[in-house]
Amino acid sequence: AVEVFAGNTGDPATVAGQVRKIRDRFGIERVALVGDRGMLTTARIREDLQPATLDWISALKTSDLRTLLKPPGRKRRRRDPAAVAPLRPDELVPDAVAEITSPAFPGERLLVCLNPRLRDERARKREDLLQATEAILEEIARSVRRPGSQLRGRDRINRRVGRDANRRKVEKHFTITVTDDDLTWARDEAKIAAEARLDGIYVVRTSLGAEAIGADEAVEAYKSLASVERAFRAIKTTRLKVRPVYVYNAGRVRAHVFLCMLAYYVEWHLRRRLAPLLFEDDDREAARAKRTSPVQKAEVSDRASDKAAGKITPDGFPVHSLTTLLADLATLTLNEVTVPDRPDHPFPLTATPTPLQAEAFRRLDIKTTETIPVT
Repeated sequence: AVEVFAGNTGDPATVAGQVRKIRDRFGIERVALVGDRGMLTTARIREDLQPATLDWISALKTSDLRTLLKPPGRKRRRRDPAAVAPLRPDELVPDAVAEITSPAFPGERLLVCLNPRLRDERARKREDLLQATEAILEEIARSVRRPGSQLRGRDRINRRVGRDANRRKVEKHFTITVTDDDLTWARDEAKIAAEARLDGIYVVRTSLGAEAIGADEAVEAYKSLASVERAFRAIKTTRLKVRPVYVYNAGRVRAHVFLCMLAYYVEWHLRRRLAPLLFEDDDREAARAKRTSPVQKAEVSDRASDKAAGKITPDGFPVHSLTTLLADLATLTLNEVTVPDRPDHPFPLTATPTPLQAEAFRRLDIKTTETIPVT
């Protein structure tokens, strides 16, 4: 199903309507919505999903992760000295799923994942951003110290720092001291270390019990949102290009979006059936078996690797993208044939397909030749 909303409607505001549709229109008794942390917010869960007795799989925001680093208790002075924080990054095992609970999220299972590749990448990016910010601060300092410079006085220097220093969004990690004729700075190592503790960590939250779904399966379900993102990208920009919309009547806009969704539905099935001829993995089970944890990077099967390396399928056909394969199929012509004895009774006849075309049509269960009786 597809629904079109008026402009400037935020994603979270659309959840309630979809909940009603699932329950009333489709009559589904139990369903778990899977959404990213921007869609299934705590407010949406509290106001829409819980009253409708729907389950969910989502993830915690960074601010929520920080609450898990603190021992439980209403006030700091009342906390049990022996209490420990639900989330202890130093005890996490890379590429494993750890299940915890927290009073801050009652009735939910929290599945903690540590991705070491993501941790290293975030550390590298942070260092690059810190160095870039230091270069900006150094440039400002040189301007301040240059003889005859107009950049003098705390107010003027502070305005320059405020304008330029936070371009990389890491000014918070510096202690900056400004005087009337100088500028100095130093990294706030404590803040940097506190942020780095959460590098590579993400927490999947779900209301589903262990009897309904395992920890690994819940994480896998959340990560499957990547396929939804690819679908939206294909519809919006790369292939179907639902935007820009050149019609302004509301009904026609809905029709335009519906046709784009229908086209993607057809494309989805085309890709599944034609996968052995495409640069796509047609042995997903073998690819999934290469991973021991859903936190690990997705792998491709040996069959897909061989196709990508040799550009030839096991049956000897050249490997295509869906675009080039459709272009090849488009060369198969449909001809109108007449015979000398019956010029008033033409009949259609396709050209003889190439071996690749015949194989593609076979996988699509499409007959390319038929005997048409002429009477």
